Amino acid sequence: MNNNSNEQINYGNSKPDIKAVFFDVDGTLVSFKTNQIPVSTKRALEALRKKGINVIVATGRSIQALDVLKELSFDGFICFNGGLCATTDGEILHKQPMHAEDIKALVDYQKKYNMNFALMYHDGVFVHTITDMVKQMHDHINLPLPPLLDPENVDFGNVLQANVFMNPEEEVLFMENVMPNCVASRWTPLFADVNAGGLNKYVGIEIFCKHFNIQPSQTMAFGDGGNDIAMLTHTAIGVAMGDANTGVKAIADYTTADVDDDGIWKALVHFGVLEDVADFIPQ
Repeated sequence: MNNNSNEQINYGNSKPDIKAVFFDVDGTLVSFKTNQIPVSTKRALEALRKKGINVIVATGRSIQALDVLKELSFDGFICFNGGLCATTDGEILHKQPMHAEDIKALVDYQKKYNMNFALMYHDGVFVHTITDMVKQMHDHINLPLPPLLDPENVDFGNVLQANVFMNPEEEVLFMENVMPNCVASRWTPLFADVNAGGLNKYVGIEIFCKHFNIQPSQTMAFGDGGNDIAMLTHTAIGVAMGDANTGVKAIADYTTADVDDDGIWKALVHFGVLEDVADFIPQ
């Protein structure tokens, strides 16, 4: 549900029947300032699962890049912005590679214009060149630098996501001319996430709704970046974090505090999914 504003949703005396909550990682579960998960967020996720509510990650990261979440328990993972959906025991529910022709065009474009990119596979991530921008991005989200890609030995048919390092103003023409079968989204000005056309995090939410036999009307999502817009728009309650970009706040049903100010806990209490005292889990 989306009311295209940040007005409060009025449920009267009833509480929303939420059966699954989906969380972006960077800037939502994990603070950009500390690269840590706040204690209130950890307790919120524990309380949700204690109530039998499914807690699912929805990220542009690969599943191998989720060590920051290893101390928490989840019920599933949407990775590569919906390109891969997996259960906690490793069952693959959905996997959608990009068009091989677009990956070939990307590699050819790089040779001609010296534009940097990374290719993301189910079992690893490879970057063409380690630049200051690449270092800046990995430092920003506290990830180790990936290995270098061999451009003469690319597996074109199994790429699940590409990161294309270019300015936002260059993106539209690039996508139209180089990767027309794909779609781009951003959570940072440093690069665009590029996925197979029609793919986004809400595709992953639909996969998990089917898996858990629940309805989209029983879902809630939290996010802060452009690649979160589809899931915030189409879940029953879409919550923007306090430091989300203005485009995300504009489409969200509600804007909470930022991750470092207990934003997730506060929104769950605001909507009655959790109770401030009864559901508080002490350390």
